Amino acid sequence: MTTTRALGTTGMELSTAGLGAWVMGGADWQYAWGPQDDADSIATIHAAVGAGINWIDTAAAYGLGHSEEVVGRAVAALPAADRPLLFTKAGLVWDDPARRDAPPRRVLTAASARRELEASLRRLRTDHIDLYQVHWPADGRLLTWGDDDGSEPVDGCELEEYWQTMADLRAEGKVRAIGLSNHGVAELERAEKVAHVDAIQPPFSVLVRDAADQIDWAAGNGTGVIVYQPMHSGLLTGAFDAARVAALPANDWRRGHPDFTTRLPANLRVVDALRAVADRHGVPVAAVAVAWVLARPGVTGAIVGARRPEQIAGWLPGADLTLTGKDLAGIAACLSFSGD
Repeated sequence: MTTTRALGTTGMELSTAGLGAWVMGGADWQYAWGPQDDADSIATIHAAVGAGINWIDTAAAYGLGHSEEVVGRAVAALPAADRPLLFTKAGLVWDDPARRDAPPRRVLTAASARRELEASLRRLRTDHIDLYQVHWPADGRLLTWGDDDGSEPVDGCELEEYWQTMADLRAEGKVRAIGLSNHGVAELERAEKVAHVDAIQPPFSVLVRDAADQIDWAAGNGTGVIVYQPMHSGLLTGAFDAARVAALPANDWRRGHPDFTTRLPANLRVVDALRAVADRHGVPVAAVAVAWVLARPGVTGAIVGARRPEQIAGWLPGADLTLTGKDLAGIAACLSFSGD
């Protein structure tokens, strides 16, 4: 990988692809991807760094700290000069740690932010976080992926309050930069009045394009943009069909998601359009999915996951691939046809 881009005004230069560590949280929590071997995770991290990836994105929520622990072990084993930038997130809190399968609450107060930061520093075996992000808008409600539990927001979770706390952490030097994940434009504007938003992290892929407004906002405010799920949780790798979905482990959240069930036929038509482009360039389908995201003006980098080292080869070419006008037009025509 040779291409890098500046992360807003932070001074950090990122490889256009970063390694996402969600899957490395393991199997026994609410939003797991099924079983994952820690040795495979560590080998994958080392392979990614060896391929030129210079940042890893994780979160305290992934496996209730387990992903951070694995990342910390893997990075500690690397020579200091080779260690990647470490990005993590706070703001998802489990009310009962003994119930690892329960959904978390979106909470970030001054006290909880500092408590979570110290725990992340310990698990990642580092004295600072390169990019510390608020995982979801904090309002005290359950995280239910696009819907809430119907409860009222709780006190102490106002955006201005938790963003000021993040700015304080940046000023104290425990984090180099601060960001907001899954926040809309109105929330970004409120945050910017308190302190500069160094980076945002929205979901963005050829199937989920709702983040265009956030990306445009970031471009106009000197804010970096790292997007997640560019391969739409593996669906855009070209390896999925109904049989593959049915074979997923029972504790893999994708097994019951509409994108992998009722919407699967329409989504696979989009995959066919990506495959036509991939064939022209002689690259895997996943590489085209990544390249499409990176072709969007304003995007700094894409977070891409992998379970094993060999999976990196499936999408790494997308980090340096330039799609042609014909490529983009063909994909756009498929999206228009599908009504997506």
